Amino acid sequence: MSYEQITIRRTCEAIQIPHGNTVTIDEGTLAIITQALGDTYTLQVPAMGGLFRVHDRDADALGKEPRRVEAAAEASADERASEAAVWEALKNVYDPEIPVNIVDLGLVYDLTIADAPAGGSTVDVQMTLTAQGCGMGPSIAMDAQRRIEALSGVAEAHVQVVWDPPWNPNMISPEGNVRLVMA
Repeated sequence: MSYEQITIRRTCEAIQIPHGNTVTIDEGTLAIITQALGDTYTLQVPAMGGLFRVHDRDADALGKEPRRVEAAAEASADERASEAAVWEALKNVYDPEIPVNIVDLGLVYDLTIADAPAGGSTVDVQMTLTAQGCGMGPSIAMDAQRRIEALSGVAEAHVQVVWDPPWNPNMISPEGNVRLVMA
């Protein structure tokens, strides 16, 4: 996506990158959309001195129509979440500074699905980040958890950030490498 200069149309919440703090961007603030992937936008806001992530629910504040990226997956006949649906949901989670989803970046190390005691599935994910000091880590993990828990058949999800093995660029999928070259 090419950069697009906008004026914020109404006050909205944003997450500061890379610190992960929730901030408010005021109506009338000039910004530049630097990335629009999944259901988030990354904005450069010169007046606030940095990058910020805005959720699709506030797309109208950016002069955009909400895209509402949804996982089109149903539970299996036994009311369990499918592994394919979980992977697809994770492909809609993005690091706000990198135009590649966390699956294609090679950040997801393990995914297990087990029966939940009260029915449905419990999904456990172990993932990492491209750098240990990334302040967006909790936000990215929460986004992954929220997307998994929204799937039919999922009773609960747990996303844990781990550091072993350390991430390196060789873990990026061929699709992710193509996306990085195009960015």
